[in-house]
Amino acid sequence: MAIPEELNYLYYMFKNWNWDAIGISASVACAIHCALLPLFFSSLPLLGINILHNHSFELGMILISFAIGAYSLYHGYKKHHHSYKPIILFTIGIALMLSRMVFRDIEIILLFPAAALIIIAHISNHTRCRVHNHAHEDDCNH
Repeated sequence: MAIPEELNYLYYMFKNWNWDAIGISASVACAIHCALLPLFFSSLPLLGINILHNHSFELGMILISFAIGAYSLYHGYKKHHHSYKPIILFTIGIALMLSRMVFRDIEIILLFPAAALIIIAHISNHTRCRVHNHAHEDDCNH
């Protein structure tokens, strides 16, 4: 049974996305959201809109960032560099981001290290992938 050309094209696009760039972008978007949204949208409750300190919205943003980040870091680990450092940095960053939702009185103290660790993890993964690009040819199947 032949695979339709559209599915081949979608598979090729999905496989060749730069997941590190998407992960870095998601992390930066999250940091901007957390840092600037209170400044610009503090009047939204007057209009009946509550995005600030909305646990569901924040948890959704964290879970989306986690899913994209975990995939890109796993790909880099498995296919290129075999280093746990980016995964450890990312895990600590996500843990701090989640703990910020629990400890609201120190959330600003947890926010910046969390975002920084997540971004550094993606940059480290990206750098290690470029340095070790196809260093393990037997592990690569692309």
